[in-house]
Amino acid sequence: MKILRCIHSLDPTIGGPLESVKQSTLVLTERGHEVEIVCLDAPNARGVNEFPGRVHALGPGRGRYGYSPRFVPWLRQRQRDFDAVVIHGIWNYHSFGVWRALHRTSTPYFVFPHGMLDPWFNRTYPLKHLKKLLYWPWADYRVLRDAAAVLFTAEEERRLARESFSLYRCREVVVNYGTATPNENLSAAAEDFLNAFPELHEKKFLLFLGRLHVKKGIEELIQAFASVTADHLVIAGPCRDPVYLEKLQRLTNEAGVAERTTFTGMLRGPRKWGAFAAADAFVLPSHQENFGIAIVEALACGTPVLISKQVNIWREIVEDGGGFAEVDTPAGARRLLERWLATGSETKELMRVRARTCFRQRFEIHRAVDSFLAVLQSSSPAA
Repeated sequence: MKILRCIHSLDPTIGGPLESVKQSTLVLTERGHEVEIVCLDAPNARGVNEFPGRVHALGPGRGRYGYSPRFVPWLRQRQRDFDAVVIHGIWNYHSFGVWRALHRTSTPYFVFPHGMLDPWFNRTYPLKHLKKLLYWPWADYRVLRDAAAVLFTAEEERRLARESFSLYRCREVVVNYGTATPNENLSAAAEDFLNAFPELHEKKFLLFLGRLHVKKGIEELIQAFASVTADHLVIAGPCRDPVYLEKLQRLTNEAGVAERTTFTGMLRGPRKWGAFAAADAFVLPSHQENFGIAIVEALACGTPVLISKQVNIWREIVEDGGGFAEVDTPAGARRLLERWLATGSETKELMRVRARTCFRQRFEIHRAVDSFLAVLQSSSPAA
């Protein structure tokens, strides 16, 4: 197939679906499919030249919305070149632009909302929700309504999406989603990570790895960590808001755990995998998480995960024995840590085995690509 993937930005610091899109693009290409990427970044923007496949950067888009006058004309000119067009994410111009270019053509398009229809955002950001209420009927409602399919990565995501707006109609399909097995020597990567942060040698540390954002529950995690006897907490990831980073660092001081907490900044490549492999457990007490690619990466390394029940894949992980889940409150975060610290060494080793099994059976990238392709091929004009 010839597939075009449309995404707002390829900047790795924004998090979101980039890693899975990258890994699935590599697998699709290996299988003989032709994949192109179009984004609203400037051609020289961060991440554009690092992404696999042929990339068309048609920006810089204007403002956060990313309006680019080049996008729709480009897609109208190229639409016959593709068997399927896939939108990653909504609420930016790339999704509405695809609808403008394709909704009366024979080229099918598909939408991954990537959790952006979760009602948590409406409750947490009421002013933004008012703007979305005005935008929704004439823009992204139409995007979803006219899509060949709207692709959800968990049953929980599909259920929650129905609660965000009263005007809602689309063809819903739940697909597998995931990432690739780490192509690293994990023992060597773990040693490299520990050498980079020598204060962690001989320590059993808990790892948070992801974008530093208020929705991730990091404040609750720090408070919970201060109430238990765990050795060390590692907080790894980029923060686009220096004020929020200062707030987190100040909170560790106020809670008396600054000496037991390491902020690493963003980790990539072998050092990221080394952090997962060296950690005693991965922790993400998020207030909203559609999928959480870092969770799946931890499972791939055999690292048990301690997550909130606001992570849409928590039921699958708990069922497989790869981790624990609690509510996204300070008390819930504390229970996560207490449960883990009270778990015996033999049970922890069994959880590491089950974490890897959970990854292989549910989230390994080839399974995800099989599921993705099945939907695309069933709706292709050539099918």
